[in-house]
Amino acid sequence: MKKLIVGNWKMNPQTTRDAVKLFKDVVREARTITKASVAVCAPDMYLNPLAALKEKKVSLGAQDLFWEKEGAFTGEASGAMIANSGAKMVIVGHSERRARGESDEDIARKVKAALAAKLIPILCVGERERAGEGEHISFVTAQLTAALKGLPRVDASHVVVAYEPIWAIGKQAKRSATKEEGLEMAIVIRRTLAHLFTRPVAESIPILYGGSVDEKNAKDFLFDAGMDGLLVGRASLSAKTFGGIVRTANTGI
Repeated sequence: MKKLIVGNWKMNPQTTRDAVKLFKDVVREARTITKASVAVCAPDMYLNPLAALKEKKVSLGAQDLFWEKEGAFTGEASGAMIANSGAKMVIVGHSERRARGESDEDIARKVKAALAAKLIPILCVGERERAGEGEHISFVTAQLTAALKGLPRVDASHVVVAYEPIWAIGKQAKRSATKEEGLEMAIVIRRTLAHLFTRPVAESIPILYGGSVDEKNAKDFLFDAGMDGLLVGRASLSAKTFGGIVRTANTGI
């Protein structure tokens, strides 16, 4: 499968004008890419203006959704709303949302809601700490199982899984994850998916790495850690840096 590089803009940038400029710059960086797929997950209010650009080289995604179709849910956006805004995928269960109380049950509902709206859910999983006793393996396995158990195989094949070790993310990161640690978790995730859905389905599901990804470590995680792509946070806010990561995915250099 092609490598999948997804930029998560989080709560950035501050204006529609800046969002359009950044998106156009990303499209320009990706114009010669043939061996990788590229997507940007932008704040909801930017989806319509970005979709209006009708760029085919870079797909659009959202950063969250709610599981109900409509109703008295102030501040929420349904899968249909997001899809009608031009998004093709949506992040579900990001660590920053889990930290604010989002439960495994909530995430399972969101995965199903995304699929019902014909959106590709990017399911985020990852342990808070790695103590060396194997708890991280059981923790991530439990997250995957809670989010995906009971999902029909035909639906599971449309899911993307992103592994984001929380201890390696952001300014508070204790240290960077190694490619060996990434490979271990790619194997664990693939094995869990095979147990839930069969090996052929598991092998069809892209696994991304997302944990302080930059131009320096992108190649290691893309080609030496069993990953099918990357979920890029801070580095996706620079079209030049993000473009460098995309080119690495495209060429392997």
